[in-house]
Amino acid sequence: MSIFCLVDDKYIPVYRIMWISALPHFCGSSQCQHEGDYEIRLEHVEAVWVNQIDRDAVLEALEMWQGGLGPVDGMDDLDEMDDLDDDQ
Repeated sequence: MSIFCLVDDKYIPVYRIMWISALPHFCGSSQCQHEGDYEIRLEHVEAVWVNQIDRDAVLEALEMWQGGLGPVDGMDDLDEMDDLDDDQ
């Protein structure tokens, strides 16, 4: 497994990713070049902007890099972990 993922035309080290937006950007500015894009925030307040398909690919690459901990499409996994903690 590579530590890089391809974002647009750039190879980004996955360990530099701080967060990935769940919703597309919308600011309403007529000059905005990123309406409908998803932000991938990197270290040092840098960011790259991608479409939904590329965002999902980056999420998958990040998941694989972390050892395949499971899907991120809901809070059910977190709720189940909380239930396990309560049982102990």
